[in-house]
Amino acid sequence: MLGISEKPTPAADLIKEGTDATFMKDVIEASREVPVIVDFWATWCGPCKTLGPMLEKAVAEARGKVRMVKVDVDRNQMIAGQLRIQSIPTVYAFWQGQPVDGFQGAV
Repeated sequence: MLGISEKPTPAADLIKEGTDATFMKDVIEASREVPVIVDFWATWCGPCKTLGPMLEKAVAEARGKVRMVKVDVDRNQMIAGQLRIQSIPTVYAFWQGQPVDGFQGAV
């Protein structure tokens, strides 16, 4: 239950579309305040269409305790290359500016 001073965080603030240009702000800097899940996906990826909505639901239910950034690897090849994304879906969790955990494939 929310206290008087607590306000729910809108889903738009919790789940963002990330780009090569916004990755530092949306992921690295944001992860200094709250853990950030990064979902590397593509429009043609079948398992991504299953996993993405499940992650989004979990992030929304966490009500601001974690954020999510979705990165389309076809449109953002620079960051996908820097993080050596070789298959999708790939999910990383960032905390304090560093990747701390991750997995590949839909579970």
